[in-house]
Amino acid sequence: GKKSLRQRVVEELKHYCNGFHLLWIDTKVAARMVWRLLHGQVLTRRERRRLLRTCADLFRLVPFLVFVIVPFMEFLLPVFLKLFPEMLPSTFETESKKEEKQKKKLNAKLELAKFLRETIAEMAKRNKAATG
Repeated sequence: GKKSLRQRVVEELKHYCNGFHLLWIDTKVAARMVWRLLHGQVLTRRERRRLLRTCADLFRLVPFLVFVIVPFMEFLLPVFLKLFPEMLPSTFETESKKEEKQKKKLNAKLELAKFLRETIAEMAKRNKAATG
């Protein structure tokens, strides 16, 4: 059914609280990784990707905080998210947005695989014609 305005506001507040909490946890983990880097340890590829994602999230947080701090500017947030979809830090993404992003990546990979398969088939035909 349809949710009341109060329920939607409470859900949005919970969503933002959870997003800030997750960002805080990611920031603490990233700080430990930077500490390890400064002391000469090497990060794994997974740790390096997480560190880069967290740094990017912190840089994205600056314009996002403007929307949260300035009164009534949060009403413009959907417009800016439509114009700049990557403006929101990754910890604030909803599950539907994550699934949509994964579907786009999967479709791109399938298109690339189809293109490569057709290219290999074409090359095989040329080689067969040249040798036969």
